[in-house]
Amino acid sequence: MLPPGRGLLWLGLVLGSACASLGSAAPGSVATDALNVLLIIVDDLRPSLGCYGDKLVRSPNIDQLASHSLLFQNAFAQQAVCAPSRVSFLTGRRPDTTRLYDFNSYWRAHAGNFSTIPQYFKQNGYVTVSVGKVFHPGISSNHSDDSPYSWSLPPYHPSSEKYENTKTCKGPDGELHANLLCPVDVAEVPEGTLPDKQSTERAIQLLEKLKTSAVPFFLAVGYHKPHIPFRYPQEFQKLYPLENVTLAPDPQVPAGLPPVAYNPWMDIRQREDVQALNLSVPYGPIPADFQRKIRQSYFASVSYVDTQLGRLLSALDDLELARSTIVALTSDHGWALGEHGEWAKYSNFDVATRVPLLVYVPGRTAPLPEAGGRLFPYIDPFASASESMEPGRQARDLVELLSLFPTLAGLAGLRVPPRCPVPSFHVELCREGRNLLKYFQFGDLEEEPHARDNPRELVAYSQYPRPADAPQWNSDKPSLKDIKVMGYSIRTVDYRYTVWVGFSPREFLANFSDIHAGELYFVDSDPWQDHNVYNASRGEPFPHH
Repeated sequence: MLPPGRGLLWLGLVLGSACASLGSAAPGSVATDALNVLLIIVDDLRPSLGCYGDKLVRSPNIDQLASHSLLFQNAFAQQAVCAPSRVSFLTGRRPDTTRLYDFNSYWRAHAGNFSTIPQYFKQNGYVTVSVGKVFHPGISSNHSDDSPYSWSLPPYHPSSEKYENTKTCKGPDGELHANLLCPVDVAEVPEGTLPDKQSTERAIQLLEKLKTSAVPFFLAVGYHKPHIPFRYPQEFQKLYPLENVTLAPDPQVPAGLPPVAYNPWMDIRQREDVQALNLSVPYGPIPADFQRKIRQSYFASVSYVDTQLGRLLSALDDLELARSTIVALTSDHGWALGEHGEWAKYSNFDVATRVPLLVYVPGRTAPLPEAGGRLFPYIDPFASASESMEPGRQARDLVELLSLFPTLAGLAGLRVPPRCPVPSFHVELCREGRNLLKYFQFGDLEEEPHARDNPRELVAYSQYPRPADAPQWNSDKPSLKDIKVMGYSIRTVDYRYTVWVGFSPREFLANFSDIHAGELYFVDSDPWQDHNVYNASRGEPFPHH
């Protein structure tokens, strides 16, 4: 990682060489009036946001972005864990194609030399820059965030990241602990800052530099919170007095849930404050007062990230870049907050797979700001009179995160990559997701209703691996070699259907005649997915825990 000054110096050199080569660029490369792209990825963010109808969560800056964006109400990740989901949507391929179900392989070496979203923009004349957690760090991005393929200069990681899982949380005993719940006085933590604050500062510095460039930019910013531990500035706790925080609407493990479907949230159990609760494995439960504290800290972390995002978007306004920059906001997956007696991600339920997805396109989802006008003035979540924002345009059809690649390419005016053949391991550039461009053609759609898809034909696929039929120590994150069962899940407008089948990690092959368990939930009558009617539909008894 380069020190801050040297990184920006290098950016100057990169921009210089990019501008110099623009004159001799290949035909079909980027136009001089091309739109920039700002892609914001928030780790573990479920749609607990004002713009998605949550009455408790204070997210005024994201809500303001939503008011100028197209908001997708039903967007789903393809696997509810960090590395597989990020590699999937950044390559536009499903986990069965990237062959990444854990954290332990690099798709270019292990599956195929697949292009990524930033790589495609880079090949089309963009300067591409990464700040914070965009790719999952480690083996799954070749310990380099997929450099040099994806990025024009070395990705930036905040220096205070290394303290995230250390003993920096002051407990009631006055000692420092490695806790799950970790509100901090920022002045007292190592380096006097937090990773997401540093990422915002770096992203704003980069925007200032990139504004002067003659070539368009693709800037990806990955925020860490609300990923655990919930380490955030302590003042955000005040937004959520515990008496205002409810439990999940369905905090019990459902009677009809097959044991293979349950995730035992082992990562949470390893935190010192949770260890002290002496919970039984695998089903818990966590005491109700501590459940409220987890939910309080998750929501506080969301509001903290909202302020960082607000500062970033306000800088985009200050630099008059809102007129020429597409802004897309999403997450890698959701996070269970006690629903089904579960915590964290690691499942196929909506709470783990459904994500926010909003896209602002200048002049298309909102009118261009007038000279000196502001679309994204910073909003203080502590200001008591923050009115709720009118949401902008909304799409209710089911969509997959896979669609981000073709959609961003199309919105920026680049050629949309072709559909992948089956199999596509040998094809470097193709997409497995639908192109969502038509949702942004508002006038046409209103005049031509037949251009819309039949919502009953739209499907979002997710999947999750398990090492055994019953919850055990590695059920949340099994290594490839230990995967014995794969849960394939289909979400339609009417139902979620999941079938857990035998899986061979050696051949990467699912055996659909070897069914271990099934789940079927009807969305209208069972929105929280608590009443599994799979066995009832087959005339079989429910399993018991």
